[in-house]
Amino acid sequence: MFSKAKQKTANEERPGAAPHEAAATASGAPSTQSKRSSSMKAAGVPSIISADVVLRGNINSAGEIQLDGVLEGDLKASTLIVGEKASVKGEIACDSVIVRGRVEGGIRAKQVALAATAHIMGDILHSSLSVESGAHFEGNCRHSDDPLSEAAASDFRKSRPIGGQPPRPIASAGDDNSRNPANEAPAFLSQSRSPLR
Repeated sequence: MFSKAKQKTANEERPGAAPHEAAATASGAPSTQSKRSSSMKAAGVPSIISADVVLRGNINSAGEIQLDGVLEGDLKASTLIVGEKASVKGEIACDSVIVRGRVEGGIRAKQVALAATAHIMGDILHSSLSVESGAHFEGNCRHSDDPLSEAAASDFRKSRPIGGQPPRPIASAGDDNSRNPANEAPAFLSQSRSPLR
């Protein structure tokens, strides 16, 4: 067994340590404080970006991020929660994404959840997708077994039109469709075809 002399030696090795911590350390059992700190390291503390923060640039994190502010850039994390008043303009790549706010850009994630307040303008590549009634989604949605892989990422970027505009067909010179449609009214509005005449 241990004598008081050995316990005193353990206290001297760790200045400021409480006597019960020294006894637990000397006996080989971990203290309650070291248990808590090791569980905090394993689970990680989420990073919270508050509503008054505007970030321009990319974010990379191995942990969880709760975004309540504005981000203009790409975001890569383990878990992302986009708050109701939050806005992201860029690509998101995460294991799990919960969107309650606005996202303008692509989302690649294993699990994607769109809340009723979500407003998405971009494509989604996912393994699992859930959409609540009321969510607004403009874009394409595609299932992938591994949406975070580099092959899936390159295919995902190729499939998105540049600038958010769908590609326009190229008309030949002799084609009837070669006229400039931006300067012309649609055919159903022309006076010669109007049913109200």
